[in-house]
Amino acid sequence: MTWPGWRDWIFSGKTFAAAMLALYVALLFDLPRPYWAMTTVYVVANPLTGATVSKALYRTLGTLLGAAAAVVLVPLLVNARELLLLAVAAWAGGLLYVSMLHRTPRSYVFMLAGYTLPLIALPAVTAPATIFDLAVARSEEIIVGIVCASVVGAVILPMSLGPVVGARVGQWLDSATDWAGDILRQREVRPDTPLARQKLAAGIAELDMMISQLSYDAGARDVRHWAQALRGRLLLLLPVLSSLNDRLHALRRDGGSMPEELESLSREVADWLPRAKADDHAADRFRATITALEPRREQLHRWDSILHASLLARLRELVDLWQDCLTLHDKLMRRDDDTPWKPVLRHRPALNAARHYDHGMMMFCALSAVCASFTAGLLWIASGWVGGAYFMALTTVACCFFGTLDQPAVPMRTMVVFFGLSQLVAGIYVFGVFPRIHDFELLVLILAPPLIIGGSLLPRPERALMMMMLTVNSVATLAMQGRYNMDFEVFLNEGLAVIGGVSFALVWTLVTKPFGAEWAARRLIHAGWRDMANLAAGRSLHDHATLASRTVDRLGQLVPRLGDSDDNAGKVVDGLAELRVGYNILALQRDRRLLPAPLKPHLNGVLDGVANWYRQRLRNAPDEAAAGALIERIDQALTATVEWGQGGAARNTLEALVGLRRALFPHAAPPPDTIGDGALSLTG
Repeated sequence: MTWPGWRDWIFSGKTFAAAMLALYVALLFDLPRPYWAMTTVYVVANPLTGATVSKALYRTLGTLLGAAAAVVLVPLLVNARELLLLAVAAWAGGLLYVSMLHRTPRSYVFMLAGYTLPLIALPAVTAPATIFDLAVARSEEIIVGIVCASVVGAVILPMSLGPVVGARVGQWLDSATDWAGDILRQREVRPDTPLARQKLAAGIAELDMMISQLSYDAGARDVRHWAQALRGRLLLLLPVLSSLNDRLHALRRDGGSMPEELESLSREVADWLPRAKADDHAADRFRATITALEPRREQLHRWDSILHASLLARLRELVDLWQDCLTLHDKLMRRDDDTPWKPVLRHRPALNAARHYDHGMMMFCALSAVCASFTAGLLWIASGWVGGAYFMALTTVACCFFGTLDQPAVPMRTMVVFFGLSQLVAGIYVFGVFPRIHDFELLVLILAPPLIIGGSLLPRPERALMMMMLTVNSVATLAMQGRYNMDFEVFLNEGLAVIGGVSFALVWTLVTKPFGAEWAARRLIHAGWRDMANLAAGRSLHDHATLASRTVDRLGQLVPRLGDSDDNAGKVVDGLAELRVGYNILALQRDRRLLPAPLKPHLNGVLDGVANWYRQRLRNAPDEAAAGALIERIDQALTATVEWGQGGAARNTLEALVGLRRALFPHAAPPPDTIGDGALSLTG
């Protein structure tokens, strides 16, 4: 067990101070439930100032939206309780679906609004005339907590998000450096990309969330555009490294070897990457060497020469991208917004916010939450359970928090255990300690030890969920008010309703969602194949940036699931090879209009073949005959390009065909040494 560091203790102390300030202000203004202000502090608190501010802003908006809905729905439907329960459940499920469409801090607005409505509306069903006062009071209490958390976080030892993003990018680049070094020093012997290397895509998904919060951090707001540009460059590094690995493998397969000059250049670049600087002149020397090593145009009718040309093109892209990444990383770390930046790699747009959404799965999660919430409400009404409003409310909360996960039962079990533990702790305080406390100072002293110790564990990702549940529910269950008036029967009834609601959500999940990561991973893999089929058939219009963003986003969702899955077939999927296929399809579609007429039917045949190949993969695994037919089409297109192609478009087409062949069939035997009868013309 790793003990909390000094930063964790500082964060915990700040959070406790903000919570006590919120409780004091709420008591001072005689708000009906001041403990909600204190609870809110622990909900929104984050070691990073920007994250606290963003969560505070969106919690405010979500609370106001949910409270407004409660004020509208309760008076309208209070006399038709089943209809009211259905409306509450539909509201929560609908906003859960909307929150899944916003994988940014904005999603918190919709998720919070979804479960705020039942927390406010359901306890007021028996006294609908109080709903407006209850909604206003709840909003005031939460806003007090939000303001206190934000002010204390921004004034007392604030921690800017910018250096944290810069450090995370540095760690990502270190991992990419290790991979590139293994490739260039010929330690990477596989033609595909191992799962461990594909996990870099998941790292970009984490960076996305952090970058989206930079605009809320006064200390890092001015470099947000540099962070976004850097994210785009990191996206491009993945397929470049994957392609570089593939070309080197192809050149040295079957005991082959590369020219000594190319071997030496690869080693030099590998040695340069860990110590490279943004303005390093070695990069210019590498580009000059790459230009000198490029095969002459009359050599481009040989397979090994085409591979050399493709390898050198990827190596040039690596050098250019690496320089861009280092420049942007340096600007981010130094908060340099004054010096203009001119990218070295310009021929590929690298910035896009396209995402992959599994709308079918999202709809299933939302409908499951609606049905679970509504069913819990019907059980409450049928049983006549006093205090059962929290049974339905907590069922809704649990489904909103965890219903989108592949295996929500795991954290729900943890939630049940820690909610039970928090009820026990709160009971000891409420009935054993609080009756002996008569002033605020003593209350602070009594609460300090458990809350400061618990708060020090909140920044730890492996313990954050457990400690959040324990801390937040304990604080809420203490129900601290200006006058002690706790009734044991009410305390027990509400405690059972809270634990019962989460337990019901757990049982519902076990029954309705028995599948796990394997099924979700399979859907993601099939979505990628479907995208490739539509792209090759010309049914989807994408550019490189959209393709890269969407594919890497899908890969970022897929890789963690493959790590948790027992599906060995899924684990051999090379998501970066799929991205390379997409790039090459786009290149063929872009350049074929510039090529001579005799060449176009061959390219159209390749694209049709790729579309059919992925359609067959969706139905079942293609057989060897289908693979051989597609390889033959690609080889015929290679021959036609060498014989008929002219200019830069022909050379780009040649590289795209090579990349397509290698990405789809990395283990296939190479084509004949001589492709076609003539050399590729680069004029005309």
